[in-house]
Amino acid sequence: MKALASLPALASTLVLAACTVGPNYERPATSAGAAGGFSETGRSSAVAATTLPDDWWKLYDDPILDRLITDALVHNTDIRVAAANLARARAALSEQRGARLPSTDISASATRSRTAAGQSPTRTAFETDYYSVGFDASYEIDLFGGVTRAIQAAQGDRDAAAAQLDAARVSIAAETARAYATACGNAAQRAVAQETVGLQQQTLDLTRRLFDAGRGTRRDVERADVLLAQTQAQIPGFEAERRASLYALATLTGRPPAEIDGDADRCTSSPRVRAILPVGDGNALLARRPDIRAAERTLAADTARVGVATADLYPSIQLLGSIGFGGTKPGNVFKGSGFSYSLGPLISWNFPNQTIARARLRQARAVSDGSLARFDGSVLTALKEVEQALARYAGALDTNAALVRAEQASGEAAKLSKLRFDYGADSFLLLIDAERDRANARAARAQSDAAVADAQISLFKALGGGWEAAPEVTRREP
Repeated sequence: MKALASLPALASTLVLAACTVGPNYERPATSAGAAGGFSETGRSSAVAATTLPDDWWKLYDDPILDRLITDALVHNTDIRVAAANLARARAALSEQRGARLPSTDISASATRSRTAAGQSPTRTAFETDYYSVGFDASYEIDLFGGVTRAIQAAQGDRDAAAAQLDAARVSIAAETARAYATACGNAAQRAVAQETVGLQQQTLDLTRRLFDAGRGTRRDVERADVLLAQTQAQIPGFEAERRASLYALATLTGRPPAEIDGDADRCTSSPRVRAILPVGDGNALLARRPDIRAAERTLAADTARVGVATADLYPSIQLLGSIGFGGTKPGNVFKGSGFSYSLGPLISWNFPNQTIARARLRQARAVSDGSLARFDGSVLTALKEVEQALARYAGALDTNAALVRAEQASGEAAKLSKLRFDYGADSFLLLIDAERDRANARAARAQSDAAVADAQISLFKALGGGWEAAPEVTRREP
């Protein structure tokens, strides 16, 4: 028993003498250019380098959109998968931390054995009973830091899983907003097409009356009918895309596709932030983007695994101890005559053949180098995505402003052409051309409104916000 009592003291002495092999992790520095403002910010008056709010979707001032995104953050299945992965990573970390504690095993047995006559020196068969209780313990001395590095790797995996959960939230919030905006945008384009069909139907009816009165030709009637049919052909496509977006929206919020959201189904105009968009700067972006954090934490974990592989090149030391009690009768089990113990170190070392251990070390270093490259790539990708989103948003706004003017001008031109045709000053061909221009301008304006909404959402997604105050995920009850 005194020998077993010396186990903690011996372990403490060895731990104090231990060293942690392998590289110590330091967060890699990013280029100085990543810390400043975005290049596109200075080229557009529609954005500003102010702080992006956590719940960026509230900038739309749309209660329906707020509810849908909150619903998606709670019930979306991709977010639930990411949350389960985080729980698994936390459990794996607990498992690695358990390696610092001794492993123990308690056993008890009761056996009855019979010795055959041919095996007995007395040539007489006999039977015996034996009862035993034992306690075994082993403790691995982390002499070279292999256990410590394994815990550090598990911590990095846990942090990376948490960042991946946040990344899933960013993506789902943006895609929910996009599905809603797409449904609304297609409804708006459908409404424009239906209104244009009404105007073109009036033109066709007038053309037929004029033809019947002898003022027009059959060709004029056919041209007006062609123009009407071309516009009518656009409506089913808009309606189909609108319904497809509503199905996607239901799935994003954890519902079956058939459970279309009633409020979203009634939406008829694309959501849009009219104010100047806050986009922050490079420093804020790198601190906010979860994918960058995930890449950095993965790099930390893989760096720690280099230490785990390095520790395998050195001896492994375990302290083993056991005590036992036994006897041929239950009442004799715990008597002094039945006590036994064992104590001693177990040293193992894969030496001199360390080919496998050194190959694993090279693999771990290669994985770490790849993780560093992915971290650098994630930083560059984040900056690129924001610059691209800013450029496309500015282009979408400029295009929209031009198309607003085109719609207004084409509407005035169509009115004038109608008046001149009624008074006989213009030919029917000029009226048809004016009607076509107005229809095209109205359709292009509606499409541009949808493109502006989509560009805004792409920009918010690139900025990486929306995860900071996310609610807990739950499974939606069937």
